[in-house]
Amino acid sequence: MHWDSVIILMLDLSSLYPQSFPRRWLNLQEYQSKKLMQESGVAVQRFYVADTPSEALEAAKRLNAKEIVLKAQILAGGRGKGVFDSGLKGGVHLTKDPAVVGELANKMLGFNLTTKQTPKDGVKVKTVMVAEALDISRETYFAILMDRSCNGPVMVGSPQGGMDIEEVAANTPELIFKEVIDIFEGVQDDQALRMAANLGFKGPLQRQAADQIKRLYDLFLKVDATQVEVNPLGETPEGQVVCFDAKINFDDNAEFRQKSVFAMDDMTESDPTEMEAAKWDLKYIGLDGNIACFVNGAGLAMATCDIIDLHGGKPANFLDLGGGVKERQVYEAFKLLTADPKVEAILVNIFGGIVNCAIIANGITKACRELELKVPLVVRLEGTERRSIYSHKITNYTH
Repeated sequence: MHWDSVIILMLDLSSLYPQSFPRRWLNLQEYQSKKLMQESGVAVQRFYVADTPSEALEAAKRLNAKEIVLKAQILAGGRGKGVFDSGLKGGVHLTKDPAVVGELANKMLGFNLTTKQTPKDGVKVKTVMVAEALDISRETYFAILMDRSCNGPVMVGSPQGGMDIEEVAANTPELIFKEVIDIFEGVQDDQALRMAANLGFKGPLQRQAADQIKRLYDLFLKVDATQVEVNPLGETPEGQVVCFDAKINFDDNAEFRQKSVFAMDDMTESDPTEMEAAKWDLKYIGLDGNIACFVNGAGLAMATCDIIDLHGGKPANFLDLGGGVKERQVYEAFKLLTADPKVEAILVNIFGGIVNCAIIANGITKACRELELKVPLVVRLEGTERRSIYSHKITNYTH
């Protein structure tokens, strides 16, 4: 099929006006989340972090614990069932002998760990966490998250912890408990105690759990989190309530207030294309399809992906230019899209209400000339100076 010129679509998609929404891309390692909880008075296991086998061995000795757990620190899940290219099976190990910690760390650090959530070649482990292993007599689930339907934060809990909460909600919805938090008043004592009781804590443990719930909410506010999920929030045989594993999601729009938190961001495991896009202030997420989307505004970008899917196509990415875009950003966006070998066509869908279409037109023509575009390009501009694209005739592109 021969494309003699760029096709300009002037469709009326006024119902798909872009909407802004906060990015939630910051991902911390487990030990980093535990450190934040520790600083807020939340009960966690004693732990150290090591970058070398000798540091891991020394940490194990310093813990002086009955049993030690060694965990590889990567951002992917399923570490326990993962496999290292050193031959070691499992990214989580329990031992009572500190000397074994050094031996295991020697087979973890510097080697790639492959799990069900990593790329095929795995992720290189650069850090391990050496922690005190505590027995858990009972596991519960607890989370605080922002809920639009409630216009604020909500507590969600279940006495069935240590498993997939979606599975619990599907099979036993009566075991999911919810408490709406007044953003101005915070978590009240009666709410915290009621949630602790619903989680199955009894006697002195109920008040201890309520205290942990309130501390977790303080952390939630302190770090501008969108979600704090603890699974499990466990009970030990010695009568302690401990946060054994936690995931914290952050509102990236609060980065200017949370500089110390965002400074912990480890970009080495991030997708290289997403990292390159971020350098140019582009919001990019790779998908599995073959039609590249080049859009301004998150709402319009999502709607464009949906329209492609509705008509039998598959989007290759989510790319949001946002407002205030410069010509160079348009050019760099095209470089990212054309570098993807899966892309067989590019759809540009721009609403001129938040960006000048002349800037987009100039950026597109520059990219087409310099990058020698080889795939079909479909452009739809609607709004400010949309006619300016006509002054840039683009010819002789072949599919």
